[in-house]
Amino acid sequence: MTLLDRSVWLGKVFSGGWQEPAGGIAAVIEPATGAELATVGIATPAEVGAAAAAAAAAQPAWAALPHTQRAAIIRKAGEIWLADAAEIEEWSVREGGKILPAAQFETHVATEEVFEAATLPSRPYGELLPSEQPHLSFVERVPVGVVGVIAPFNFPQILAIRSVAPALALGNAVVLKPDPRTAVCGGVVLARVFEEAGLPEGVLHVLPGGPDVGEALVTDPNIAVISFTGSTAAGRRVGALAGEHLKRAHLELGGNSALIVLEDADLDKAASAGAWGSFLHQGQICMTTGRHLVHERVYDEYVARLADKAEHLPVGDPASGQVAIGPLIDARQRDKVHSLVTASIDAGARLAAGGSYEGLFYRPTVLADVRPAMPAYASEVFGPVAPVIRVASADEAAKLAADSEYGLSLGILTNDVLRGLDLARRIPTGIVHINDQTIDDAPNTPFGGIRASGTGARFGGSANIDAFTDTRWVTIRGGIAPYPF
Repeated sequence: MTLLDRSVWLGKVFSGGWQEPAGGIAAVIEPATGAELATVGIATPAEVGAAAAAAAAAQPAWAALPHTQRAAIIRKAGEIWLADAAEIEEWSVREGGKILPAAQFETHVATEEVFEAATLPSRPYGELLPSEQPHLSFVERVPVGVVGVIAPFNFPQILAIRSVAPALALGNAVVLKPDPRTAVCGGVVLARVFEEAGLPEGVLHVLPGGPDVGEALVTDPNIAVISFTGSTAAGRRVGALAGEHLKRAHLELGGNSALIVLEDADLDKAASAGAWGSFLHQGQICMTTGRHLVHERVYDEYVARLADKAEHLPVGDPASGQVAIGPLIDARQRDKVHSLVTASIDAGARLAAGGSYEGLFYRPTVLADVRPAMPAYASEVFGPVAPVIRVASADEAAKLAADSEYGLSLGILTNDVLRGLDLARRIPTGIVHINDQTIDDAPNTPFGGIRASGTGARFGGSANIDAFTDTRWVTIRGGIAPYPF
């Protein structure tokens, strides 16, 4: 039996083992062909409540295990993920519409997230504090209890496991709600990996579902912390609801990241970087390069080279051959992308490449002569669209890059590295890449955005300890203290 043998999970949810769902089943649709690949179980809010209660009951015993045992189970999960990568990648290509290199990148990062999380149980979990009192004073980090994770469709393995693995490693139980559109890669994969790794029953629950299931997760009294990755609009609702229930919510939201191309940049490399930043995985990445701010001295040449890249990128079914651009996730997303493109053209943008689609396959698109008020520039497109705006100076580029509600990632291309770093300091973002495009991720680095892009760096490395533990102050005296009462 393989890791993803359908006889185990088809049409079921994972909560105390594989169970028949109360919410029925949903088809797993291949966006490239429209074919039904499988079915997954859909949960109800009532099932969230039962899962959260079971997780709360199972968590203390899991947290009480020696740290070496927890670390061993997490490490084994990473080894299983790595050993079964080819099978998982096939599902990424078909269920998620990824080209194979993107699918391989996702499994690589996901496994590294697990291995990085396996180091957390052995890290120092407190600190000694000086005190004027005759007692030992220290701070310890303790598990929060149960963590609720809500993950999106675009990189479902990474965006689920980067919260699930560290939360588990630090002694918590987890209830995960993957997006139903990618519930195999973002849900079944995690459940099966940890099941095979020997995670105790009840410590992880995987419940695909709609907004009602997400709301139940945020409001359930047994769930202490919410980790949400998704759109800014949905994140605002999650944050508000979590606030009403006095819960911490770690929000990793949308972006409209700028790539600044200064006049001294190597244009061949700049156009290649810009194409990767805007077109990788059809632009369905929070860090996608959504705005190209190009110095006027090189603007026309950059647009021409970027458009040439776009015109020559092969588009098609990633499961049927070697292509660079696969399908968008569904018709709703395609229609949103196209409406932003056409509205920008109507407002005066010049279509330099693309702007058309067949089925869910949207051609990589370059919009030139863009102005800041145009929809494709001002909004997060989440599609393979590169709006290019002309700037007269680095100062104007900095002003335009900073003039956005978002603050996730920033790329600056220049031969003068120190000039690029100085420019970056004037643009508020959570991530900066000098001489690179805007997309990157690593499990040992703090990841997150500011402003409408989220609540800061909450994932990766030691940031995970802050995210998934509570701080407790403890004092110890040798005997009961005397008091004058």
